[in-house]
Amino acid sequence: MPWLAGFFILQCVQAISRDPTMTIRIQIKRAYEEAQPSDGYRAFVDRLWPRGLSKETFKFDAWYKDLAPSAELRTWFGHKVENWEQFKDSYRSELRAPEQQERMRELLAAAGKQAITLLYAAKDTEHNQAVVLAAELQAMSTAARKRAPRKSA
Repeated sequence: MPWLAGFFILQCVQAISRDPTMTIRIQIKRAYEEAQPSDGYRAFVDRLWPRGLSKETFKFDAWYKDLAPSAELRTWFGHKVENWEQFKDSYRSELRAPEQQERMRELLAAAGKQAITLLYAAKDTEHNQAVVLAAELQAMSTAARKRAPRKSA
């Protein structure tokens, strides 16, 4: 699996771009990793502030805490691998709510043509909400690309 190293890249078509064929990178990264120029638009996607990071040292462009799993779902999951499959299904359901869909579109629009780095604090690099959110953003933008009118040659 590509995210075993704790860092993976999804090719994603930017849904909001004027050019519907424009592709951007969506990657996930622990909040504790140093910011890099290649990160592009850095979106923090946890509901809670990461332990041990000060507001002065943590570099991000926007905090999308409302795109994080609900407090109830996060507490139930508890980062237990045995709960992962049910967590993914439940979190996807939360992300399909109209207000969540709108926030996801806002995130894509805010990034513009930059790469998007979803930042999370969990220790587990394979079983966290950023993995699910990245896949949902990819699905949303791919669907938008299919609906976008094609440019004529």
